[in-house]
Amino acid sequence: MAEPKALTGNDAAARAFRQIDPDVVAAYPITPQTELMHAFAEDVAQGRVGTEFVRVESEHSAQSAVLGASLAGARCCTATSSAGLALMWEVLYVASSCRCPILMVVVNRALSAPINIHCDHSDSMGARDSGWIQLYSENVQEAYDNVIQGLRIAEDLEVRLPVMVCMDGFILSHTVEPLELLPDREVRSFVGAYEPEHSLLDVDDPWTFGPLALPDAYYEFKARQMDAMDRALEAVPRVGASFGKVSGRDYGLLEPYRCEDAEAILVGLGSAMGTVKEAVDSLREEGVAAGALKVRTFRPFPAAALSEALDTGAEVGVLDRAVSFGLGGPLFHEIRSACSIPLPPGTSFIYGLGGRDLPVERVEGCFSLLLERKKQARSWTEVRRVGLAE
Repeated sequence: MAEPKALTGNDAAARAFRQIDPDVVAAYPITPQTELMHAFAEDVAQGRVGTEFVRVESEHSAQSAVLGASLAGARCCTATSSAGLALMWEVLYVASSCRCPILMVVVNRALSAPINIHCDHSDSMGARDSGWIQLYSENVQEAYDNVIQGLRIAEDLEVRLPVMVCMDGFILSHTVEPLELLPDREVRSFVGAYEPEHSLLDVDDPWTFGPLALPDAYYEFKARQMDAMDRALEAVPRVGASFGKVSGRDYGLLEPYRCEDAEAILVGLGSAMGTVKEAVDSLREEGVAAGALKVRTFRPFPAAALSEALDTGAEVGVLDRAVSFGLGGPLFHEIRSACSIPLPPGTSFIYGLGGRDLPVERVEGCFSLLLERKKQARSWTEVRRVGLAE
């Protein structure tokens, strides 16, 4: 039976780590991730898990430690934020290229300068092409659920790629919300025992990981990695459906909300989608046909699913909490490139940079703009900055 609790996002992710009981966790403190590892370190200290907790001198070292442990056959987890993720940059590529099924929670925070400890997605979006699967969480329940599913996705024999579970800093990491925790035995049963395919410590069947690859071989390594990422498009909803059987909460690549007859749809990811859904409900009460489409899985990018979901004739806008300078938002441009609908999404909304709030009223304003564009049959690309201080 599920256990109702009220926890912050950091505490919920730490509880999922405890229930998984990984072999190795390495971490370095950085706001707003620090409390997650504080909570899990307490579990280690109290003997509630058998995890080897490695305290390191930097985030680069944290990722290097779990990389080495993973190659040795251990089940590994870590967590970071912002500049910590940026400092891991080199090792992110090594981990994915070596097909290490590491699970990492990224508590999203803006990158400097100026220094800002609040949320936007510049950290994880900067790592979007590092070969890691990326799952985004709307609320604390999803953060908890995504950690559990993320490990199983990473370790899937058809995938074997590292996974980032992203949750918005402070908005989720430090906010107490109600959620349902699965019993420990159900989590352990769901993730199962980890069975590494190969280990660098196996002297009877030795393997080399991350060797020198010159032009005659490097391309083949990358092709295998790309194939694995493509297979993750099937693994994510498969694991989500399996999780639904034990939790009652199914997960897929996307989550449409009142989109069937919508004349305007806002697409986005992360905690803001809860606000968007509230705006949709409010507008529906006024007779406005608004809809929302949440992107849960940003990597692998669900191009076909998005194209199908948005092929409705609705005017589409995309919310981005990060900037592709000169282009608008990264999610917006990937959707525009991927979708085969007659008119590409015409409006990129940049919002919430550095943690700025996105009230319901501003979301309703975004819908008003989309409906006005639909009425005028406009099809050009437009970039709007939502909530910019005057």
